[in-house]
This record gives sequence, C-alpha cells and structure tokens, in this order.
Amino acid sequence: MRDKLDTFLTCLIEEKGYSDNTLAAYRNDLTQFVNFLSRHVSNWDQVDLALITAYILYMKEREYASSTVARKVAAIKSFFHHLVATGTLADDPTATLDSPKVKKRLPRTIPADDVERLLAEPAKSSTPKALRDRALLELLYATGMRVTEAVSLNVDDLNVPSATVRVRQKRAGKERILPLYNRARKALEFYLQKGRLQLVRDPKEPALFLNHRGQRLTRQGLWLIIKDYVEKAGIDTEVTPHTLRHSFATHTLKEGADLHEIQKLLGHANISTTQIYAQLSRRGE
Repeated sequence: MRDKLDTFLTCLIEEKGYSDNTLAAYRNDLTQFVNFLSRHVSNWDQVDLALITAYILYMKEREYASSTVARKVAAIKSFFHHLVATGTLADDPTATLDSPKVKKRLPRTIPADDVERLLAEPAKSSTPKALRDRALLELLYATGMRVTEAVSLNVDDLNVPSATVRVRQKRAGKERILPLYNRARKALEFYLQKGRLQLVRDPKEPALFLNHRGQRLTRQGLWLIIKDYVEKAGIDTEVTPHTLRHSFATHTLKEGADLHEIQKLLGHANISTTQIYAQLSRRGE
C-alpha cells in the first residue's frame, strides 16, 4: 500500500509543484492514515467509506484539533482522487465524504506597545547578529510576510532606494512587491552595510538573512530568534512569527487601510481569509 503513497507524493512534486513544507504535511498525514489502515486491510480496494469514517472518529477521540482533522481528511480525499485518476481504483470511497467543519479561531495578536518593546530589543546592541535580528523583526512587522517567505528572501529581492521588497510565492508561481516603512528600510540598509558583510562566508551566497555559519537562516532559527527577544522584552503572551503577521494586519486595518489592500499585502488568494482581521479590529485588538 505504501508504494501508491510514494507515487502520489512524487506526483505532488512533479505535477503540482508543492513546497517542501506542504509535501511533508501530506507525507505525515497519509503515513498516519496508512498505519491505521494496515491494522484492518491489506489492499486499497478494501478501503471503504465506513473504514475512513472510523479513522476520522479515531482522530476525534484523541482530541485532534478540528483544523487538523480537516487537513488530514483533505489529504485523504486528494489521495483517493489520485488513485481513481491513475486507474488503481474504479470508485472513490471519499466521493460522498463531507469535509469536517473547522472551528474558526481568531488569530492571536499583541498590542502595538508590545510590538514596539519587541522591536526595541535588538536595537540595544550593534553586533552583526543584533543588526540582522533588528532588520528581520522590522521587516516581519512592516510587511506581514510569512516565515518561509522571510527566510527565502535573497539580497536582490530587496530594493533599498524604492523601499520595497519582492516576495515570491512558489506554489502560486507569483510574486508581490511590498512597501517598507522608513524605519524598516533603514534597519535593512544598515544590516546590509554592517551586519551581513560580517556574517557572510561565501561571496556568492544569495540569502538575505544569514546564520552564524554564513548560511541561509532557517525557519527554526527565525522562531528561536523571536522567542529570545520576546523573553528579553518581558512579554508574557506567546509570540510567534505568525503573531507578528496577524498583528501587522490588524494594526494596519485599524489605521485605515482597506481590506482588499491588506489582502494583497498578505498574499491571500481569497478575501474571506482576510476578513477575520476585521473582527479583530472591531474588538479593539
């Protein structure tokens, strides 16, 4: 049964162009599904709607979040669609399966005062690392970009004279140009002039943000940087890179920005995804 799973994952890479993170999520979700099935059946044509429903109940009994269950079911439906399309199965057992309802939770934000405290922390030092961290935090809050987008930036994506940064959306094959407020532009310019030059080892390294080895900063590294400054700033609530993204959207909306403008800045494909920030804005967050 696992050979069909490997074929499907290869298809996601070659035909869909899915990112490494998305591919890893599919692999984990479907491997868990196969492990469950292997205790009951030995072939894909033995899997029916009742067995898939039993798996969904199995997840709910273990108190998986509704969003997690919905994601796993979506992966299962995509996989069976692939099995039918490639002729492995004649019928799709998930054809009449409804996607689980997801409980909508408002994104976590932090007040503007806490954001300022966080941004002020790396400014207390002038080491190459501190210059990088200041530029990184200012950029995240100035643009609301995603973690992967930030660590994927190259030096040539930054246009200091025009105070803009280019973000490439790999999955959609698109890019968007984001404006930088003056403080973020200056922090990035200073990092390029003073910080990055001391961090880089290979002159041909294209990455904008580098770790202590002179290599591209990772997602995990970015998370640890934020965690460190949150503690130093004495902020009690949990703050992640996505918290800064949510805070950017909510604060920008409160300052008078149009919802469609926020949608473009965040790179949302659908305005309905962006509308949740209007709820936060009305709540005064």
